[in-house]
Amino acid sequence: MTSGFHLLIIDDDERIRVLLQKFLIKNGYLVSVARDAGHARRILAGLDFDLIIMDVMMPGEDGVSLTKHLREKRSTPILLLTAKGETVDRIRGLEAGADDYLAKPFEPKELLLRLAAILRRAPVLEQNAEVPKVLHLGEVFYDVDRGELWRGDRRILLTATESHLMRIFSNNSSAPLSRATLVEQLGRGGGQAQERAVDVQIARLRRKIETNPKQPRYLQTVRGAGYMLSLE
Repeated sequence: MTSGFHLLIIDDDERIRVLLQKFLIKNGYLVSVARDAGHARRILAGLDFDLIIMDVMMPGEDGVSLTKHLREKRSTPILLLTAKGETVDRIRGLEAGADDYLAKPFEPKELLLRLAAILRRAPVLEQNAEVPKVLHLGEVFYDVDRGELWRGDRRILLTATESHLMRIFSNNSSAPLSRATLVEQLGRGGGQAQERAVDVQIARLRRKIETNPKQPRYLQTVRGAGYMLSLE
C-alpha cells in the first residue's frame, strides 16, 4: 500500500540514486530521480512533488544553490544530504530554505523517520479559545486555520518547517518555548546540532515577519528560556 507521497531524489551518484529509489519505493513512496540540478529543473517544470531529497555536493550547480532557487517560487519540503561533519554546508542549506538535513552515511531507518517528520502535518494541539484565528504581527498576519502568512494581499511562502514552527508558536503565543521543546515538537532527534538548526530556521522566519530581523518585535528571544511569539 503506497503512502501516496511522491518524492524527488537529486543526486549525481547513480548507485545512491538507485539504492534510495528502491528502498523508498519498498517503503510505500512514489519516487522520481534526477542526476543533477539541471535535470531536476526540467522535471520540476512539469511536476510537483511532496518532498525533495537533494545531495549538497553535485557537479555544476550544488544543492544549496538549487535550494535557494526553488525557494523563490516553491514551498516544497527539502531534505539535504550532506557529508558527515560538514557543518558549514548544513547551515548554508538551512539558510537557503531547506527543512532538514541528514549526514551521510546514514541509517535507512533514520531517513524514513526524517521523511515522516517532515511530511506529517503539525500535530493537532488542544485549541485555546483565547487564541485568535488571525495573528496580527505588524504589517504581517498569520491565518491560523489555513496555516498561511500574509503581508497585505501577498502571501509569503513558508517552508514546511517554518509553517510547522508558526503552528507551534500560534498555539503557545506569548509563552516562551525552549529550543529543546521546539526540536521535540518538530519531531526531530535531540542534541545541540538540532537546536542550532532551529536557530537558523528562526532567523529565516524572522526575515519573513519582522521589519528589522536583527531587532525582532514579534518573534522574540527570551534570555535563558528560548523563543516567544509576542502578539500586538
